[in-house]
Amino acid sequence: MSTDSTSDALARLAAVIESRKPALGGNPETSYVARLLHKGPDAFLKKIGEEATEVVMAAKDADHGGDARKLVNEVADLWFHSMVALAHYGYTPADVVAELVRREGLSGIEEKALRKVAARAAEEAPR
Repeated sequence: MSTDSTSDALARLAAVIESRKPALGGNPETSYVARLLHKGPDAFLKKIGEEATEVVMAAKDADHGGDARKLVNEVADLWFHSMVALAHYGYTPADVVAELVRREGLSGIEEKALRKVAARAAEEAPR
């Protein structure tokens, strides 16, 4: 799958999630996404935690002879529920990709140090 088709697929899924927001007519009785969003952040954040744990368990299983494909399935679930959270907070997968592009070429150590400096500066800024 090319980068364009990947971003297209994510954009299509994000559009479906957006359309399922209860404020836009999504019905919690017929739509899983609408139900999660209707219940509020605690519902979809709990699912993100569950799915993250399942990703870890699938990776550990794969390390011990389990089906590595299960890791892909669990990451898909994690990404999906993360996309529900993004939609709730007014973001899209494109925002995440833009952040990854911004970080491209930075070492993880350098990027983390820069975030700490920025957070410290924000705390010390006059209000």
